[in-house]
Amino acid sequence: MTQRIDVHHHIASPSWLQAIKLIGADDPVIANWSVQKSLDDMDKGGVATAVLSANVPQARPLARDTAVRIARESNEYAKQLATTYPGRFGVFAMLPLPHIDESLREIAYALDTLKADGVGILTSYGDRWLGYSDFEPIWDELNRRKATVYTHPADAHCCVNLVQGLPPYAIEWGADTTRSIATLIFSGTSAKYRDINWIFSHGGGGLTAFAERFLVQMVTTPPYQGRFTREMVQGEIDRFHYDTAQVSLAGTLVALGKLVPVSQILYGTDFPYRTAAEHSKGVDTIFDEADRRRVNRENALRILPRLGGG
Repeated sequence: MTQRIDVHHHIASPSWLQAIKLIGADDPVIANWSVQKSLDDMDKGGVATAVLSANVPQARPLARDTAVRIARESNEYAKQLATTYPGRFGVFAMLPLPHIDESLREIAYALDTLKADGVGILTSYGDRWLGYSDFEPIWDELNRRKATVYTHPADAHCCVNLVQGLPPYAIEWGADTTRSIATLIFSGTSAKYRDINWIFSHGGGGLTAFAERFLVQMVTTPPYQGRFTREMVQGEIDRFHYDTAQVSLAGTLVALGKLVPVSQILYGTDFPYRTAAEHSKGVDTIFDEADRRRVNRENALRILPRLGGG
């Protein structure tokens, strides 16, 4: 059996699910999640290990004290699953962002006490994206730790109910990931914090469509002309990691493989919203044998070495 590592796999801890139900932010798919459903889907798709992360909206809309409590309880729940099912689960810890000091404390607990594999955050918090200076204390600490940061798109304040009849995941989540990538690059944040291992969901959202604008137009017109070169921007794009969740069709995954090195592409499924089997089929169809090994497992182990059993 292929020993795939799924870096995009959602769970619903009981306290988190209850909290988001109270504010009407749950949905039927995540509400019906169970650990057995995760394990069954992993087995059908040849997934050895899934790295667990909380789904949107994480703790973002919760009051400060509630966000702190829910993040802690969710992280302890995920760690319990990793302990109960050895080798099957990793953990991307939820942070109580946008609360900075509280998130710094949770980073310490999650990485030092729970031994989480990294942290899982959103691409935006209201009207603030990851390249904004608000988040510098978080990046300072995660860079010091050489941590892995998994990101998932969210509903930015600008773009809720933007297009009648279209849910945000249809277009806006891909756009939000792209916005955050742009802010990280053109603020200089990603170059400053070079020891953070960034993972962007869904193949980087709309990055393959917008990359030429970043590489050509942005660097040849003010205010970025003279401050960034095409090589600098491509270097940052090539340094990030991108998962295959929701981009396992030829048109999307081939485009990603032409934009960035295969070494930066990680297997992901978006379970329970999609299945491992369909993503495994897509990856195995598009990549040759050597690249399949990289995408399915080896690339993830480079930044998540604990999952290799070491």
